[in-house]
Parts: sequence; structure tokens; C-alpha cells
Amino acid sequence: MISSMVKEVCMKCRKERESIYEIKCNKCGGPFEILIDFEFDKNSERGFPYSEKIFPYIKHFISLGEGRTPLIKKGNIWFKLDFLNPSGSYKDRGAVTLVSYLAEKGVKQISEDSSGNAGSAIAAYSAAAGIEAYIFVPETAKGGKLKQIESYGAHVVRVRGSREDVAKAAENSGYYYASHVLQPQFRDGIRTLAYEIVKDLDWKIPNYVFIPVSAGTLLLGVYKGFKHLLDSGVISEMPKIVAVQTEQVMPLCAKFKKISYTPPDKVTSIADALVSTRPFLLDYMVKASSECIVVSDNEIVEAWKELAKMGLLVEYSSATVFAAYKKYSVNDAVLVLTGSGLKVL
Repeated sequence: MISSMVKEVCMKCRKERESIYEIKCNKCGGPFEILIDFEFDKNSERGFPYSEKIFPYIKHFISLGEGRTPLIKKGNIWFKLDFLNPSGSYKDRGAVTLVSYLAEKGVKQISEDSSGNAGSAIAAYSAAAGIEAYIFVPETAKGGKLKQIESYGAHVVRVRGSREDVAKAAENSGYYYASHVLQPQFRDGIRTLAYEIVKDLDWKIPNYVFIPVSAGTLLLGVYKGFKHLLDSGVISEMPKIVAVQTEQVMPLCAKFKKISYTPPDKVTSIADALVSTRPFLLDYMVKASSECIVVSDNEIVEAWKELAKMGLLVEYSSATVFAAYKKYSVNDAVLVLTGSGLKVL
């Protein structure tokens, strides 16, 4: 057991995690999750949304001012502007909890596999924590996100081969493997997004929440946050979580709708933050989804243009939620805009 206050258990067989160095369950190979055994107090403003009361396994947060992003209304839609987090994406919500936790455990060097927003977030918070970060990326990686990772002082390690080869290289690097997909503290940090949405709506839930989905960290974190509010009696029912994927990367939608899907040899979609064709957390992602919508690159580009004309400059992967909303028009919806458009200009 990691701590006397907090339990981490395998999501598959429910065995307790024995140490931070057990990345996957050594009994069944499943992922770990953090159990929440306290009620959410909506009257507690101190430290919201990142405090020891909400994350009892962290005493000191390596904060860059994450969270409390605006929720704005445009016409009949609410937009959650999570691209305004410090490193330009929602991934800061998970990076702050994971890196803060590892810093308290005395970890000095970490590895992570991501040439995108997760790599940028982990690099930023590692820099703030004084942790040396090695970010493993595909050999062909380029663009603004890679430059952002390098700007924080992280070591970029290029790996030849598939996305799975990059992950294996990071895991076997000899540094502590701070995987944003496998480490439960990262996914756990994202539940704050659900808290903020409900708080900003005066403790009411929207009917629908649209989120882009790739590896599943956002989906599972948001679902966990809403479930915590439900179990605490703050809300009386769960909102419907609408997962959005692209035509090239749609493993969740395929499994959810029970249709066939063959991943491409190389993902070339304009939504370059959505690349997980074989997500490790897929079975749990299906359970967290109320609906799944697939959008095309043409639909994404049109949605991106419309958002920009509203004054909302996001990356193409974020524009997927607006493209999906236009296909699945519903009332009382929150669309989560996850990444800054400045990263892709």
C-alpha cells in the first residue's frame, strides 16, 4: 500500500499497488487507480481546486497556476477554456498532481513518452519542481510542441519505430517512468475539471459534456470527478459524457458502437493530439462514455475556423468537440476546449 491515507488498486483485479515502482499490476498487468474515500465539500473554497483536502496524498503542490479556467457561453453552448492552463492544455491538471507527488517521494529523474501536450506539461512542471525530465518522442517528431518541450529544459530523446516503441523506450530508460497514461496520479488530477464545470454552473450539471478522446486520461478523469460529486450528494445524476474521435483514430467509438476498426499504419489526421489507436485503457473508456461521435478532417477544419471567428483559437484536436456538437446538436452542453491554437500556428 502506498500510503495509510490513500489506496491505489488495480482497476482489473483490485490488488493494491505495492510501491511507486509498480507501474502496471504485477499480478494481472492492469492499470492502477486511486480510490476516493472522502466526500466533496462544495463549501470549501480554500485551495480549490488543488489542495491536500481534495488530493490527500500531496502536501505541497508544485503549482504554475493551473485550473480555474473560464467557462463562457456562446449562443446555446458553454465552452470550458482549458487551453488557458499554463502550458496551453488540460494536461496541466494531471501534471501538477503527478509531478508534485513524485517530488515529495524524492524522485529526481523521470521519463515520459509524448511529443505533444503531455510532454509539454510534464516538462513544464518538472522544470518547476527541479526534476530532470527525459521526454521520449518519435524520430519524426517536429513542430511547436516539441520546441515547447525543449524550451522547458527537458531532454528530448528521439526513438525510431512505432508509438509503442517510443513508450517501451521510455519505460526501459532507467529513469522513473512518469507515464501520463499509466500513473494514477495524473488521471486523478483531471477530476478537478468536473468540479469546476459544476461549480461554475452554480452546482448544477449540464446535460452533456463533449470531450476529445485519445488515450483516455481526460475521459476517465472527468468521469471520476462527476462520479465523486454524485457519490457526495452534490449532484443528483451524472451528465452524459460524449467522447469525440476522428475517422483515423476511433478505437473507442468502434468498440462502443460495435463496429470494425483497422488502425492506420501512420496517423495523418489534422487532429495530431489524438493518436492513440490502441489505448491501454480502452475497456474502462467504454464504461465512462455515454455516447461516441466520429468526425472527419473536413468537419474539424470547418469547426476550427468557426471557433477562431468566435475569438477561440484552439488546436485542431480541440475543435473536434465543436464539429461533433454540430452533428449531434443537443441542449445544455459544455464543450471542453483542451489545447491552445498557438501550438500549431
